Amino acid sequence: MARTVARVIVDALQELGVRQVFGVVGDALNPLTDAIRTTDGVDWIGCRHEEAAAFAAGAQSQLSDRLGVCMGTVGPGSVHLLNGLYDAAKSRTPVLAIAGQVPSAEIGGDYFQEVDNDLLFRDVAVYRATVTAPEQLPRLLEAAVRAALAERGVAVLTVPGDLGDREVPDDRPARFPRARAVTRPDDEGLRAAAELLNAGERVTLLVGRGARHARAEVLELAGRLAAPMVLTLKAKEGFEHDNPHQVGQTGLIGNPAAAHALDACDTLLLLGTDFPYRDWYPEGRRTVQIDLDERHLGRRTPVDVGLAGDTAATLRALLPHLDAVTDRGHLDRARELFDEWQHGQRRLADPRHDHRLLGRLRSALDNRDHDVRPEALAAAVDACAADDAVFTSDTGMATVWLSRFVTMRGTRRLLGSYNLGSMANAMPQALGAQLLHPERQVVAFCGDGGLSMLLGDLMTIKTHRLPVKLVVFDNRRLGMVKLEQEQSGLPEFGTALDNPDFAAVAEALGLTGIRVTEPAGLRDAVRRAFDTPGPVLLDVLTNPQEIAVPAEPTVEQGWGFAIAKLKETLHSHDG
Repeated sequence: MARTVARVIVDALQELGVRQVFGVVGDALNPLTDAIRTTDGVDWIGCRHEEAAAFAAGAQSQLSDRLGVCMGTVGPGSVHLLNGLYDAAKSRTPVLAIAGQVPSAEIGGDYFQEVDNDLLFRDVAVYRATVTAPEQLPRLLEAAVRAALAERGVAVLTVPGDLGDREVPDDRPARFPRARAVTRPDDEGLRAAAELLNAGERVTLLVGRGARHARAEVLELAGRLAAPMVLTLKAKEGFEHDNPHQVGQTGLIGNPAAAHALDACDTLLLLGTDFPYRDWYPEGRRTVQIDLDERHLGRRTPVDVGLAGDTAATLRALLPHLDAVTDRGHLDRARELFDEWQHGQRRLADPRHDHRLLGRLRSALDNRDHDVRPEALAAAVDACAADDAVFTSDTGMATVWLSRFVTMRGTRRLLGSYNLGSMANAMPQALGAQLLHPERQVVAFCGDGGLSMLLGDLMTIKTHRLPVKLVVFDNRRLGMVKLEQEQSGLPEFGTALDNPDFAAVAEALGLTGIRVTEPAGLRDAVRRAFDTPGPVLLDVLTNPQEIAVPAEPTVEQGWGFAIAKLKETLHSHDG
C-alpha cells in the first residue's frame, strides 16, 4: 500500500526512536500531525510557542544523544523556531526541524505568510532542503537525518502544504545506517604531546564536555600528572562528583582556586573544550589540546601540540608514554584554595547569614529589605533535589548560583543555553527533559526575566501534567545585565522588571504555586515544593543587589562598580 509524504516522515521518526515531536499545529503541518495522531509511540506535544518547542527538542537530543524533532508551520511558525534551533546548533546536538511552506504552485509569488525557508535557515542548519515532489522521499529525509546526526547539528526539511497528503511512489522504508568512527592522532603527534607534558613541572587540565565520555581516562591522567582539573560549566555534570582533582570553574562564574590552577601552571592541557573566553587563558604556557574537531585546535589560545581525535581513545594511547609525577605541590595548593573558597560559599548560603555580625553589616549595605539570598536558595534546592535530578538553568545569574551551589552528585544532569546564551531556555528545556525522563526529577533554575519571556508554555507543562519543579530567582531585575552595567561604571538602567506574583500566576494556570518573601520560610518552602506531586512553581523574592564576585576581580571592575553605585545614589536623590 502506497504511503503519503507525511506517513513516510512519521514512520521514519518512529523507526529512529523519536517519542515526542514538539510544535504548534497549523495548515501545512496538518497531514503530518494527523499521521502522528495515528502512530503508536510518537506523541505530538503542542506548545504555546515554537521557540519553546525547539528548546524542548534540543534538550531531549542533548540528554539522549539521539535526534530531537520539532515542527513549525508556514512563515511565522518557522521563524519562531529559530532561537531554539540556534541553541541546538551552538550546543552541537542533532535536531530535525520540519517546516511548513505555502502550496508548491505559490512558492516565489509573495503568497500569504510565505517565507524563503532555505534562506531563513541557511546559517543555523547543516542541511536544508524543500520537498518539491513526492518522488524525493524518502531520499531527502534520509539525507537530512544523516546530516544532523553526523555533523551534530540542525537539519531543516521544508514541506509545502499541498504535498503532505500526496502518495510516495517508492514505498521502501527510510534507512539510517550509522556506525561511528573512533579516531585518535598518529604516533608522532602522541610522542610530541607526551614529551611536552613530561617536561612540565606544574600541569593543569582544562576539561570540557567533549571529554565527559572519557571520565575514567581523564581521572587516570590527572592522577598520573598530579594535575588540578579546571572544569567548564558543561563539564560540571561529568567531572564534579567524587573527583579529588577538580577545582571548579573558571571565567566570570569561576573561583580563585581555578584561577590559581591556571595562572600557576607551566603546562596546560585542554581536553574536549572550546572554552571561548580568551582573557581567562594563561599566557605563555606550553599547551597541548585534544579535541574531536580539528577546527578547534588553537582557536582560543596558542597551542604547541594539537591532537585531533576522540578524547578517550587519544588518552588511552597517550597514557603509556607519560611519566608519573610525584610532587603534588601544585595540585595540593589548588585544592587547598578550593576548599577555602567552598567553606566561604557555604557561609554565604546559610539562611542565618544575615543574622550574624558580618551578615548584619553586609545587609545594611546590600539587602536592606531582607530578601532571600540567592545563594541560600540554590543551596537549599541542592540539598532537597534527587541524586538523579536533571537541572536546567536560565542564562544569567540563575546559572551563576547553580554553578556555585548545586553539586552534580550521583547521576545528575545539567542543561542550559551555555553556548548561545539565550534567555528563556530553562523552562522549555525542562519540559523536554521531563517528557524524555518521566521517572526522573526535573528542576529548572529560572530567572524572572527568562520565565516571563515564554510564560505561556507553563500551560504546556500543566496540560501534560509534567511534575517539573520551577525555581524562580525573582530579583525583579535582569540581574546579569545590571551587574555588567555596574562593573563598567554605568548606573543600572532598563533592567528593573515589574513582576507579577508568579506563584499566583501558576495557581491560575493550574500548577501549584509557592511564594517565599523572607529567609525564615525558605527551607520549608523548598521541601514542600519537592514533596508536592505534579508541577510546582516556587517563586522566591531574592536580593536584587547580590554580587557574584568573579574569580579574579580587577581594579577596573571595582572602580566601575563604585562609580555606578555613586551615580545610582545621586540619581535616586535627584528623583
